[in-house]
Amino acid sequence: MRELRVEDALMYLDQVKMEFGSQPQIYNEFLDIMKTFKSQAIDTPGVIRRVASLFHGNKRLVLGFNTFLPEGYRIELPLDGSAWPVYREPGRSGCVAIAPGPPPPPPPGVVSGGPQQQQQQQQ
Repeated sequence: MRELRVEDALMYLDQVKMEFGSQPQIYNEFLDIMKTFKSQAIDTPGVIRRVASLFHGNKRLVLGFNTFLPEGYRIELPLDGSAWPVYREPGRSGCVAIAPGPPPPPPPGVVSGGPQQQQQQQQ
């Protein structure tokens, strides 16, 4: 994983907070996504999909999330002008589309989805 500078992370969090100051639930959802990712309860493609969906339409925040991605992963804007970004991952040629709708099922042993979905899975 590339080295994450604390200053970069804090600056990005400030951008999210300022952008969604009137919608604190979005900021809180982002923090939940990051906690889930850090605990390895979701994989890198899962966190990319969740953040891209949460910040859909805000190119600056979607692309800014590259700061948090492991080496070899990269979110990009498609050249065709599509509203949904794409991402690259190590060992895979081409780009993977991030499309609206439910994400594909996670690999075995990996929990995907938000805290509400995880609670439902545990019940």
